[in-house]
Amino acid sequence: MEQDDRRAYMRIADDLRTRITSGELTEGDKLPSIPDLRRIYGVASNTASSAIRALVNEGLVVSRSGSGTYVRARPELRRLVRCWDRSRRAGSPFAAEMEAQGRRGSWDYDSRTVLAPPAIRERLGLDEPVDDRPDVLRTDYVFRADGEPVMLSTSWEPLDITRGTSIVMPEEGPQAGRGVVERMLAIGVRIDGTDEIVGARLGAVEECAKLGLAPGSVVLTLKRFYPAGDRVVETAEIIVPAELFELVYSWRIDT
Repeated sequence: MEQDDRRAYMRIADDLRTRITSGELTEGDKLPSIPDLRRIYGVASNTASSAIRALVNEGLVVSRSGSGTYVRARPELRRLVRCWDRSRRAGSPFAAEMEAQGRRGSWDYDSRTVLAPPAIRERLGLDEPVDDRPDVLRTDYVFRADGEPVMLSTSWEPLDITRGTSIVMPEEGPQAGRGVVERMLAIGVRIDGTDEIVGARLGAVEECAKLGLAPGSVVLTLKRFYPAGDRVVETAEIIVPAELFELVYSWRIDT
């Protein structure tokens, strides 16, 4: 794209974005058509299309084939409480948080044994492998609220702790679907607390697709660690859409 065309499509996108963020154009309003944008701004069709495509990628608008482009509904910002409180009721922390918001929490998962990659080995304090034998249980999750995907998570647990126990598969057996703290306690491992490192980045193509987001949407990332004594007994990578959630951290202090 030539520099002049690039400046033109950015100017069109900026104008339309301002009209949306100022409230001049609201949810469900139809944007000018490509021919209208050509006439208003005196640009070629490709330039007008590039401006619309930029707003679609930002998640501000949605294009409907044969109908036009419309201002997208902005999702209500929800709280995602990250709470360390031993008095909280048993069961899935995610399901409990969704229930507190009047929503139904559910999730899909895929668990399998794997050889821990180097970064995960370091987090879990695992020795260097002597062969290719799997040494962690990896579980990939897609968490849903009222059926809509809202969070991705990949967790790793050392098999030298859980192998041969009733909790080796997080979503099977008597402790299925319960939080890490409750599951580990069932085999006598008492978790001391939790550490989370929060960041933000552009979502990968696959991540955005799983979460139903526009490509390149901003996501919040959480690296989670659950220590028990001198061991980290679970670590996870958690991804949530920045436009859906604000993170709220809460700790109960026993005196």
